[in-house]
Amino acid sequence: MDQAESLRIIKARDQAKPLARVITVTSGKGGVGKSNTAINLAIHFKKMGKRVIILDADFGLANIEIMFGAVPKHNLCDLIYQGKSIKDIITWGPGEVGFISGGSGIAGMSNLSIDYLNYIIRNLAELDSIADIIIVDTGAGISDAVLEFLVASGEILLITTPEPTSITDSYSLLKAVSRHPRYDRENTRIRMIANRVEREEEGQILFKKLYSVVQRFLKLPMSYLGSIPYDQQLSRAVMQQVPVSLANPNARSAVAYERIAARLLDKEESARTVNRGMAAFFAHIIGKK
Repeated sequence: MDQAESLRIIKARDQAKPLARVITVTSGKGGVGKSNTAINLAIHFKKMGKRVIILDADFGLANIEIMFGAVPKHNLCDLIYQGKSIKDIITWGPGEVGFISGGSGIAGMSNLSIDYLNYIIRNLAELDSIADIIIVDTGAGISDAVLEFLVASGEILLITTPEPTSITDSYSLLKAVSRHPRYDRENTRIRMIANRVEREEEGQILFKKLYSVVQRFLKLPMSYLGSIPYDQQLSRAVMQQVPVSLANPNARSAVAYERIAARLLDKEESARTVNRGMAAFFAHIIGKK
C-alpha cells in the first residue's frame, strides 16, 4: 500500500466522526494584522459557544504565543518527533482558546515513513473531538509552505489593508493559489477582510478594487466578509499581550471582529461550509492527494 492510498483510508475512516471546521487566515505580506484577526475571531467564536484551537503555522515567528503572552512547553515538532500526544502540545491562552505552536516540523513530514505518517495523522485527527473550529494562522507571503496550507483548506480568509503594496501582494498570493496544481476551485471559499480602514465604505472600495483585477485575470471566486477599523485600542492591547476582544470588548476593532465572527457562524453561511477535519487537511498536505 502506497502513502497516498494509506492516507485516503484514514480520511475515509474519519468521515464517520464529527469533523472540525478548518479556517485558514493568510495575507500577501507581513504586518497587515493577520495573527490579530486569527486570535480575535477565535475569542469571539469561543464566546459564541464554540471550542477553538489555533494552529500557529507562521514558522519561526511565534506570533500567536507572543500576542497571547503564553509560552508553550511543546510544539508540533514534539508530536512528530518526540512522541507527545495532541493534548500535550496544546497551550491554553486567554479566553480558554487553545493554540498549537507549529515549530518547523511540518516541512519535513513528507520524508517520514508511511507508518509514522499514519500515526501522526491519527493524532492530529483527535483535534476534531477537541475543537469545533480550528484556525490555521499561516505565514505571510507566497512561500511553498503557505501555499500548501491554502490549497489544503476549504476556507481562506485573506487579510488586506488599503496600502498599495498589500493589495498587490494579495493579488500575487491569489494568483499563486489559482495556479497551484492541487487547488480545488469548486470546493474552496476565499473571502477578504479589509483591515485598518477609516470607515466601512473604504473596506468595500478596497474589496471592489482587488475583486475587479482578480476577476479580470484569474476569474477566481471571492467574496467580501467585512472590515476592521484602525483602532488605537487594538495597538495598546497588542503591547499588553492581551487580545483586544478581551482587553476592551467595546473597542471599535473588537466589535468589528465580533460582527465578522457572527457572519462566519451564521446558519446560512455554515450550511454552505463543508467541514473537512484535520486528518483530511494534513493528509492533503502530506499525501499530495
